[in-house]
Amino acid sequence: MAPTATDRHRTPAAGRWQPLAGETLTPSGVPSATVAAVSGLTAATAGPEEPLVLARGLVKRFGDFEAVRGIDVEVRRGEAFGFLGPNGAGKTSTMRMIAAVSTVTAGTLRVLGMDPATDGPAIRGRLGVCPQDDTLDSELTVRENLLVYGRFFGLSRAKCARRADELLGFVQLTDKVNARVEELSGGLKRRLTVARSLVNEPELLMLDEPTTGLDPQARHLVWDRLFRLKQRGTTLLLTTHYMDEAEQLCDRLVVIDDGVIVAEGSPATLIREHSTREVCELRFEVDDHEQVAAKVSDLAERVEVLPDRVLLYADNGEAVAQAVHERGLSPRGTLVRRSSLEDVFLRLTGRSLVE
Repeated sequence: MAPTATDRHRTPAAGRWQPLAGETLTPSGVPSATVAAVSGLTAATAGPEEPLVLARGLVKRFGDFEAVRGIDVEVRRGEAFGFLGPNGAGKTSTMRMIAAVSTVTAGTLRVLGMDPATDGPAIRGRLGVCPQDDTLDSELTVRENLLVYGRFFGLSRAKCARRADELLGFVQLTDKVNARVEELSGGLKRRLTVARSLVNEPELLMLDEPTTGLDPQARHLVWDRLFRLKQRGTTLLLTTHYMDEAEQLCDRLVVIDDGVIVAEGSPATLIREHSTREVCELRFEVDDHEQVAAKVSDLAERVEVLPDRVLLYADNGEAVAQAVHERGLSPRGTLVRRSSLEDVFLRLTGRSLVE
């Protein structure tokens, strides 16, 4: 007999977090025990002044490989907190432990005032997860995706219908309620995924690369919706490869490299502590960059040579640009800009996020 849409949905999707040993998933990837947790379990909860996530000396090992090496993390209620780091830095391993789908090797972790080791189902029932990969049911309509997902959390049909209508309005998809998912663009699918992650009214919304692959217009719309969620008091925990996204959304963030936290603070604080106020970018012929850097190194606090340009870090970028020209150097292009999180990242890790 041919599988139904629901049966197909049980097939593990690429990128979906896998269950713990002995645990089963509902058709859309929600652990079965989560429904029981939401419906009947009573567990401790974080008080209004307690952090929603509190990790101390958190470690995750895979055999002999230590992916997370004793980090401390504190996510406060109502804030947007970001994890930045190159591929393989330990971001995903940390997020999986917080989401109670990966066991902690060592250290302590509390999520919503509970221990993931013993209260995993109850924690997952109060989280919203927006994965990087598309796990929507392509054979269902936009509205049906929300209705079905809500039932996995034990919500009544009436409440599922009410939440679906509210969320489709929130992400501006009311004109697509009867469209099948396979008919949607990437940006519309992303908005639907955000809506689906909010069906159970989570206390903590976890987003893994929320706007990867979207065009600028779609990215800004998703940013607007996430900013509105933050204004409503929803706590956001996200990973991102976009520095402007982190600056737009995050109240605080940590930079992770090789399993350890190398910096923590607000975007403005990190820029102030690890960079200068401005950056002067000079573009010469590629083979000339090293020689140029040696000639202008005394004009800036720090000089970096990239494949396509030379970066001079100084508080007064215009003065640096003028001094460069006064030395008889004629770059093909000159740009003075304010320092950014990307500059901080390059200094702390020595490489770009997209490496």
